[in-house]
Amino acid sequence: MTQEEIISKTIVFVKRTLKGAEGGHDWFHIHRVLVNSRKIAATEKVNDLVVALGALLHDIADAKFHDGDETKGPKIATDFLTALGVDQALIEQVVYIIENISFKNSLEKGIDKVQPLELQVVQDADRLDAIGAIGIARAFNYGGFKNRELYNPEIKPNLHMSKEEYKKSASPTINHFYEKLLLLKKKFNTESGKRLAEERHRFMLEFLEQFYQEWGAFP
Repeated sequence: MTQEEIISKTIVFVKRTLKGAEGGHDWFHIHRVLVNSRKIAATEKVNDLVVALGALLHDIADAKFHDGDETKGPKIATDFLTALGVDQALIEQVVYIIENISFKNSLEKGIDKVQPLELQVVQDADRLDAIGAIGIARAFNYGGFKNRELYNPEIKPNLHMSKEEYKKSASPTINHFYEKLLLLKKKFNTESGKRLAEERHRFMLEFLEQFYQEWGAFP
């Protein structure tokens, strides 16, 4: 099976699996991450197939929609790629991306080791989709999905959460900007990812300023 055929079949699988998914983690999110992964990968020496499959399968079973189960996504991806006849070593690289891409993993201590470049590329693409106008839309869409407050001046952001605290957090959506979104700018791996993040980061700051003006309160 050619690389193009593997990617094509994976796209069909992902579209089918994520049909009806929450709007911030649906096929369109996956497609944006794929596009940005390829854009970033063009400036790096990476395995393009690993990058494409990592982008396509990174949210195939996001743990927050599956009772916190972080093993389901890797298993689904492994079973699917194995059935396609994909090389086992390549599958392991893709699964590693799925297991390590999440922001919450960066909250754990002792994970400062240099990561594979393919993970760095897909992670940057995923983080790009978490900031800027799209990131704002996704944050409020998920907040609505979970019936969270838009903003509550009495609930301050928790800037020192552990991974487990982050997973259990149900704070207002505006807090999410301080607990994650505004922190991402300094966590990009590649030079092209860092450049692409600049404008999106500025847009979020402008949005927050406008939000507080309209709310009539300041953080």
